[in-house]
Amino acid sequence: MTRPDMTRIWLIGSLALWLFTSPHPVTQQPAPTPGKVLAFFSVGGELDHFLFAQQAMRALGAGAATGGYAFAATSDWDALNDANLRDVRVVIWLNDMPHTSAQRQAFERYMTGGGAWLGFHGSGFGNNAWPWFTEFMGGGRFTASNWPSLPARVNVDDVEHPIVKGVPPTFVAPINEWYSWTPSPRANPDVKVLLTLDASNFPLGVKNTLNGGDIPVAWINSKYRMVYLNYGHGDRIYSTAILPAMIDNSLRFLLNPPK
Repeated sequence: MTRPDMTRIWLIGSLALWLFTSPHPVTQQPAPTPGKVLAFFSVGGELDHFLFAQQAMRALGAGAATGGYAFAATSDWDALNDANLRDVRVVIWLNDMPHTSAQRQAFERYMTGGGAWLGFHGSGFGNNAWPWFTEFMGGGRFTASNWPSLPARVNVDDVEHPIVKGVPPTFVAPINEWYSWTPSPRANPDVKVLLTLDASNFPLGVKNTLNGGDIPVAWINSKYRMVYLNYGHGDRIYSTAILPAMIDNSLRFLLNPPK
């Protein structure tokens, strides 16, 4: 498959305005300003990660009007800077993460200043040069993954949490490359795990195998406004309604945090 010849995609959603007339004079209230959501992606790297990013951008752009947010996406990671993030409500990393010190520091300032983040799959890797991000992710580092990518049964840890609203207590998720973490983010008291791989999956993989243990799939770190979803590999994530519903729920949770 040939990767599309592109360096940047911009998808913008705007609120639909509901206009009405009244026989009596009324004071028109200004329309609410939609929250800005800015997604970052990379064109290079693993094709399956880019395929997911493409699908997610289309879905997020299409859902912006009904979701009450304005959506834009860029492959220019240098746009991860203080000026651009000043009025952004949620930052999304679709298939990658910052590569320079300036980008990383801008993101730290954004998050410690009250910003919000939704990250997928490889965006949670981190590296030794960025210990803050390891703490941000709950203290766990990527350890291993299955290969080839496979479907897997996933269990919901907290059926009452708004991010898993409408999600079955257990379900088979589409083909994905599943990651394990050391230590498990669950060991961090600030972390709330939302999804976990079911023990019936193991051993999971052929060339690379996950043989068991505690493998969270989605979680939040309550010290920050953040959601991490391990899925995001290939073009099957949007083949069923469950995982896309969690993406929408996550964005809603970040845009309108519980009081």
